[in-house]
Amino acid sequence: MSVASIELDRSAAVQYLLRVADTCLILGQRLGEWCGHAPALEEDIAMSNMALDLLGQARALLTRAGQLEGRAHDEDQLAFLRDERDYFNLTLVELPRGDFAFSVLRNAMVATLLKLLWEHLAASSDAEVAAIAGKAVKEARYHQQHAADWVVRLGDGTDESHARIDAALKELWRFVPEMFASDAVDAEARDSGLGPSWSKLREGWLAEMGAVLEEATLAPPAESAFLSTGKHGVHSEHMGYILAEMQHLQRTYPGGVW
Repeated sequence: MSVASIELDRSAAVQYLLRVADTCLILGQRLGEWCGHAPALEEDIAMSNMALDLLGQARALLTRAGQLEGRAHDEDQLAFLRDERDYFNLTLVELPRGDFAFSVLRNAMVATLLKLLWEHLAASSDAEVAAIAGKAVKEARYHQQHAADWVVRLGDGTDESHARIDAALKELWRFVPEMFASDAVDAEARDSGLGPSWSKLREGWLAEMGAVLEEATLAPPAESAFLSTGKHGVHSEHMGYILAEMQHLQRTYPGGVW
């Protein structure tokens, strides 16, 4: 008999931390799908290691979110026992794995965002969040460099590799506006000192990603008017399949731990 979902406190501080934690958690799940399937053994190990880094970041923030929530929900309950509408990750990370070009470009985009975000969170008014950020930023810098190297290698490579990374760029760029869309959750986090409004990261992100794309001989598409809504708990059709796989053991055999 499966266990019921937990009831989540949707306070602004909790939602703010879950947006970061869930983005790390779901991207880690997607990267884990490369285990045994990457184009080279070294990349197989690299993808798995980056997935573990992201899960570690997610665990730390889920624990802190549970403490702020005050309902005695631990990291496992928050990771595995929420309904879909109570996950607040970027829609970008829940998209299917795609080919290697798609995955490394998505990694570059998200790692660049996370690096900038962790840099700001290192000065958070919440001492525990600041401590988490101090460690996580080092991992994000490596993830960004690894992914950026591959984007350049594929973009400035063969006709086939260039075509694949360019197709990935056109697909993924549609989801950029959601990264920097601000709302009341952002505003409260900014005002309390918990963390920056994500809109503050836009200029730095565009500059860093623009430099990578230029070196890769790729041109960023025009920004789309489309605005995905994963940060508000309204997800793509792909999210349910991810959660069904992620949550199966915990819901079927309650009480398991990482």
